[in-house]
This record gives sequence, structure tokens and C-alpha cells, in this order.
Amino acid sequence: MTNERSSVWRLIRFGPADGPTQMAVDEAVWRAVAEGRVPPTLRLYAWDPPCLSLGRHQSADEVSQEALAAAGYDLVRRPTGGRAILHIDELTYSVAAPLTEPRVRGDVLTSCQRISQGLLAALDLLGVRDAAVHQQKPPATTGPVCFETPGEFEIVVDGRKLIGSAQARGRGALLQHGALPLTGDIARICRFLTAPTDPARVRARATTLAEVLSREVPWEEAAQAVAGGFARALDLQLEPGELTPWEVEMAHRLRQEKYAAEEWTFRYPL
Repeated sequence: MTNERSSVWRLIRFGPADGPTQMAVDEAVWRAVAEGRVPPTLRLYAWDPPCLSLGRHQSADEVSQEALAAAGYDLVRRPTGGRAILHIDELTYSVAAPLTEPRVRGDVLTSCQRISQGLLAALDLLGVRDAAVHQQKPPATTGPVCFETPGEFEIVVDGRKLIGSAQARGRGALLQHGALPLTGDIARICRFLTAPTDPARVRARATTLAEVLSREVPWEEAAQAVAGGFARALDLQLEPGELTPWEVEMAHRLRQEKYAAEEWTFRYPL
């Protein structure tokens, strides 16, 4: 619970969409929040078709485009850092808030750790009792898989990464988004990478909600828990809302000009 007075944020439950669309919407909301057009926003969404996302500074050469195309999966580059994530059978959250918002005030690590309290509360509502915020810095050199190595603000269960997150800042606001794998093989990403990656190593270091709870959690149940967890832990009043016409137009433009464009996706070759 924060010591600041309760705040009203917008809550958007967004339908499944392709990778370029989801990243474009995240940035459009981020820009709208930064310009004061909309209140701080928590957005919950899914991916269709499944999509592999690269971190902002990650080389696209680490990914097999042929394997992704054969599976019918998308490829997109995130506006945030980190390593590759295969978005499939998951709930994704994004937070856009001005840096003056008390719940995200401070440096990157401080704000990430505060947001993590909302994620911990969400897991508690789902019945996960032994989740914790990872406290150790990741090694200087990491592999291509995001879920193989937890950051010092990410959520682990018995030492295995359950929620991966990343943050970007600009225009006086932040965007943080992250993935909660609901079910399936957490090591499925390995067959879409060009560098040899041991699936057993990934499974030993990461997990899914279904594996933790020994039951499959539907997306809607997970979304309700995330919204409830944020409201409880961060003392928020979440008001359901939709994208504004300005955000819809901005997202359309960003999708065409940036996230679906090869110039962005393949901007960091080896």
C-alpha cells in the first residue's frame, strides 16, 4: 500500500491483436499520457497470432525468421529493452504514467519495484503464495531469452522467473510492460533462435502460472487478478475505458511507420 492518496487510473482490457499493433498501441497510450490527454493507464492484452518480440537493442540476427514464418508467428521489436520473449498463452500488462505520479516516482529500479507490488498482489489473488521480487542484479552477459535470467525487480517463484518486465522513459512519462506466461512450455522459444539454447536450462530458470498452481488459469481470470492486484497494492481506483480517437489514430500511424516496418524491426544487425 502506498502512502499517497488514492489515484484514478484508466483500465483498458484490449482484445488479442498482432505484435505490431500491440506495440503501437502501447506507444500511443504512452504518448497520450505524456501529453496529458488521458490519465495513467493500465492495459491488459493478448497476442494473436503468437509473436516473438525483441528487446529494443537486441539483434534480429538472433532469431530465425524462417522458423517463425513456418509457424505463422509474428516478429516485432519492443520500444523497451531486454531480451527475446515468445508471446503465446500469456497475459501481457502495460503501464503508462507520468513521472510525477507518486506510484512511479523515482529512478527506474524504484518505479519497477513499486509496480512489482501490484503484480505480487495479483499473484496472491490467484493463489500464488511464494512469489517474490528478485533482488539480485542479472549477469553482465546474458543469453537471447528474456525468461532465462530474472532482473532485480522481476517476479520469481522458488527462484524461477514467472513475470518478465521492461521499462522505457521519455517525454516525462514511462511505459512499462511485461509478460505473465499462463500455460504451455516456457522453452518453446528456443526453436526460433539462431544461437544454440538449451530448453532444459530455460525450464529450470523459468516457469508458468499453470505450473506454479497446478491448474490452467483463463486469461479473463488472470486479467481480473492483475487489475485487482494493482488496485489493492497501489491504492488505485481503476476506471474501465477505451482508447481515445487520438490514440487510435496514433497507434495506426505507429504501426504502419514503425512497428510493422523492416527499418525498425531489423535496425540492429550483428
